Amino acid sequence: MDTPLCITGERTVPGVWHENYWFRRHEVVYAAVPDLLPSTPAVVLDAGSGEGYAADLLRTAWPHVRVVGLDYDAAACAHAARHHAGPHAAYLRGALTSLPLADAVVDATVSLQVLEHIWTPREYVRELARVTRPGGALVLSTPNRATFSPGLGRHETPPNAYHCREYDPEELATELGRWLPGHAATVVGLHHGTRLRAWEAAHGPVADAVAGHPDLWPDPVRALVASVTADDFVLGPADDDCLDLVVVLTSAG
Repeated sequence: MDTPLCITGERTVPGVWHENYWFRRHEVVYAAVPDLLPSTPAVVLDAGSGEGYAADLLRTAWPHVRVVGLDYDAAACAHAARHHAGPHAAYLRGALTSLPLADAVVDATVSLQVLEHIWTPREYVRELARVTRPGGALVLSTPNRATFSPGLGRHETPPNAYHCREYDPEELATELGRWLPGHAATVVGLHHGTRLRAWEAAHGPVADAVAGHPDLWPDPVRALVASVTADDFVLGPADDDCLDLVVVLTSAG
């Protein structure tokens, strides 16, 4: 019997109605990855693959791509292997700061909503760069501290117990320049689209509305969460108002 993954509030999985807002917020970035990369990769590493659903999303745009998912959590890796592995997807367990992969073995690396969980971010991004071929690309995402933890200063301990450090747009670009001096970084921001902006104008911030227990949500919040799709988010400027920061790092070929 397959045991569902534990919902911790950090791992986002499909098919859980009250997690739908957060899941779609992840899904839209995975779906945007093909438009962010300079060329079509043959092999993609999903570093911090969690439930494993990203392989299916990436293959929607790239039917022939091979995806290697890697996560430190044994239960997540086992779940991903059962539900998403196949001829074009495989899953490994390993530490993201010491990847069990050879140098330059993938064409692109994707690692979404992981950076904020890493105590040693320099080692983490350098490992991602090490296994990515020259001329390839890295795509990272992380919450924008300015909207995720309003009032939290740089290097201050985040209120979220699962987060080691959160970043604002300028800070992230500066740090990536120090950690990966041979790479060029493009930073964009994830924003609510027209429908969610209109809802917030009438009801207040979505993040505040979904902060409490789902059993206590009023009907308008329940209806909104159930209806959210990836189309309710857009990529735009990496400003103080964006929800998440999305970075594309490229190296010289």
